[in-house]
Amino acid sequence: MTTGVLPDEAADRFATARQVADAVLFEGYVLYPYRASAAKNRLRWQFGVLVPPGWGTEHAEHSFQRTECLMEPRAGARLSAELRFLHAQRRTVQRLVADGEFETVEQLELPDRVVSCWDEGTEERVTLDVDVAKLADEGLTIPFSRPAHEETEPVHDAEGRQVGRLLRDRAGIEGLVRLTAAALDGPYAALRLTATVENTSSWKPDVAADRTAALPHSLVGAHLLLGLSAGSFLSMTDPPEWARAAAASCRNEHSWPVLAGASGRADVVLSSPIILEDHPSIAPESPGALYDALEIDEILALRTAALTDQEKREARGTDPRAADVIALADTMPPEVLERLHGAVRALREVTDAGPTAPADPAAPDVPGTRPDTPWWDPAGDRGVDPEHDRITVDGRSVGAGSRVLLKPGLRRTDAQDLFLQGRSARVEAVLHDVDGGVHLAVTVEDDPGADIQREQGRFLYFQPDEIAPLEDA
Repeated sequence: MTTGVLPDEAADRFATARQVADAVLFEGYVLYPYRASAAKNRLRWQFGVLVPPGWGTEHAEHSFQRTECLMEPRAGARLSAELRFLHAQRRTVQRLVADGEFETVEQLELPDRVVSCWDEGTEERVTLDVDVAKLADEGLTIPFSRPAHEETEPVHDAEGRQVGRLLRDRAGIEGLVRLTAAALDGPYAALRLTATVENTSSWKPDVAADRTAALPHSLVGAHLLLGLSAGSFLSMTDPPEWARAAAASCRNEHSWPVLAGASGRADVVLSSPIILEDHPSIAPESPGALYDALEIDEILALRTAALTDQEKREARGTDPRAADVIALADTMPPEVLERLHGAVRALREVTDAGPTAPADPAAPDVPGTRPDTPWWDPAGDRGVDPEHDRITVDGRSVGAGSRVLLKPGLRRTDAQDLFLQGRSARVEAVLHDVDGGVHLAVTVEDDPGADIQREQGRFLYFQPDEIAPLEDA
């Protein structure tokens, strides 16, 4: 087993997946409007936070992640693992009041920025490379620690004179990574890999401590990259038929593993506290990190560019990453901003026989390969008729005018589903989207606003497996 630095081939294997892993690591690091004084930035770092056991047991936060996935290693295969997380450090601002004398202040005004007290995050990595055969039975447990650290950085004005300083204080943390592998029952040479990450720090909160006090002792944005030198991992969302039962029995807690790296490869897994699909990737239109995935990039870019000069000064002094976002928004060319408005990945040609396979957007236009009417205009598509089309659900024909029972919750989990569950509704239209999916537009029976909804064309939408046919009146 080797720790500390991954072999070159393992580092190369992780390179593509690390782009998405970076987005996971820094999600929520600093939120719009990117200044320390904003209310949104007073409650940060919600994903992948592994708190000390002494804090988690009292405040319903967890101190560990557990990942289980299936793999088919070849003879002599080695497993590479990389745990990544942010280590929070407190930044205090002090003003120079006399030679060698400083006083702590909330912020320090400079011509180009306003430097504020802030919690920064430094990236930490724990890496190891081990023979898969050594993970049998009790497996391997690798403890790690990061010592407490303090540093001072002088702050100078535009003329180069020192006007203050920054004090950075980083608390010590301890943890461990535990890896085990067990053979599955059956004829296939597959293994169940279990990877556990724990925060074992001994820090104990005092009576008045809050979550802010626990963060410097926590692993923030913690996630794992796993790679095989020979062999492959199995998808947890779409495993082969013989492995479905084994995949369903895997126990993942506070993290979810997906195939990562280039599409078509299966030698890398990213186990993330944010649920992703297999082979996640950064959109090619993305101009850079914006750290606030709860907002749309286009809106973020426009709003950030529209901040006042004072707000931008505060953001630049909050964190270097926030300063980069301000610079990105201020210098974004119009053509880059236009790309953020949306993109069409593929087109489907609709014929009398139904939708065909997606067209290659990179291919040149050839007469006869594109529909004559715009794909986004339902009225221009003679192959669909929302008011008269019908589909079959549970052996019964359903279309406009049909009464149905609503059974939401298969895909959505918002509070409105609780009120719609078990309600009867009337189908207003059968709609087909450009990807070939079917949606039923409905109005809820006994809803006093149903007539207005029909006039305005504002309906609730459900997929066929979220309704059950009722007898028509």
